[in-house]
Amino acid sequence: MSRRVVITGMGAVTPLGTGTDKFWEGIKANKIGFSYIDKFDTSNTGIKIAGIVRDFDEAAYFDIKGCFDKKESKRMDRFTKFAVVAAHEALEDAGTDFSDLDPYRVGVLVGSGIGGIDLTLSEYEKYLEKGPSRISVFYIPMMISNMAAGTISMKTGFRGANFDISSACATGNHTIGEAFRKIKDGYLDAAVAGGTESTNVEFTYGGFSNMKALTKSDDLERASIPFDKERNGFVLGEGSGIVILEEYEHAKARGAKIYAEIAGYGATCDGYHMTSPMPTGEAAGKGMSLAIEEAGLTPADIDYINAHGTSTGLNDKYETAAIKLAFGEYADKVKINSTKSMIGHLLGAAGAVEAIICAKSIQEGFIHKTLGYKVPDEECDLDYCVKENINQEVKAALSNSLGFGGHNATLCFKKVSD
Repeated sequence: MSRRVVITGMGAVTPLGTGTDKFWEGIKANKIGFSYIDKFDTSNTGIKIAGIVRDFDEAAYFDIKGCFDKKESKRMDRFTKFAVVAAHEALEDAGTDFSDLDPYRVGVLVGSGIGGIDLTLSEYEKYLEKGPSRISVFYIPMMISNMAAGTISMKTGFRGANFDISSACATGNHTIGEAFRKIKDGYLDAAVAGGTESTNVEFTYGGFSNMKALTKSDDLERASIPFDKERNGFVLGEGSGIVILEEYEHAKARGAKIYAEIAGYGATCDGYHMTSPMPTGEAAGKGMSLAIEEAGLTPADIDYINAHGTSTGLNDKYETAAIKLAFGEYADKVKINSTKSMIGHLLGAAGAVEAIICAKSIQEGFIHKTLGYKVPDEECDLDYCVKENINQEVKAALSNSLGFGGHNATLCFKKVSD
């Protein structure tokens, strides 16, 4: 059995703002969601800029059914709170609680690349100072990366497939892709899917900085510059993206607003290196080809690619190589951009937030420009939309996510047609 799968609700917590509308408005206005780190002294790491969620007011959700109260908030890590709020918005946007469905037919697949690292550090400090007996009884259930998915299930009553995929920067695309497959193949009728992350601690910046992955730029406008020859690392971000996936006929019968159809999903692995993508782009290119093929399309049908586009030296040129392999003669015709030029790299939440971008681009016929670009790179020679926003019909789009460990995940989105 093969069924169609559509997006009927979306929720976002991002450095450009909490709420999908605020996020999308910032994207369309080409706003930069970066700010200077003020939580700790940055002199030890040299990392000065991050994509920090500044408008997330926990107290604003205490009286909202389906979110969390003051007591519950003390028992949730920040990454879980982000996911709960984004999921609540997504379900409100979808206009249903799926009470007409068997709860075992509604799943929750929400991942995190790292989980509760801030909590781990604070509890470790207590351990060093006072011993293991003083570690919080809530430490483990708050820290584990699957708790975002588990908590959403507790809040909604959805009892279908529920798990966390943790595949580094490919997490968001993997969770959405696997949820898509479960609905397409008849195991679920609907799902809450996406990713969430909060890593705004010195320890995380230090780890990424020591491996030369983060930019040390102090210029907000030139910190994240995907595909630019002077790129020198990504900006670390935080946030959450959640989409509601639904079997098409069910969505149509209830008169749901449909943003886009998910029609294809490609998942591959480089099998090459811990952090560097495969130089030839072969495996990532294969993932794109698989997604396009499953969607029943050809490279010529794809109007737009939301690239992984991290602003690191290796990723951008190797992703360019992958696109050339997958698209052949059409590689220089497809529009490509990087949302990370505005919000940075949200790690496990990146693909999920970028899926929202693809859905909105299809809905509105709008492709945002890639910000910060000034210096062309002969190894990155495709159309990265560096001059201006583009208003054009988007019938089909890809979203790429490439994670440490060689994980590649591509989603293919289509405009819905009967």
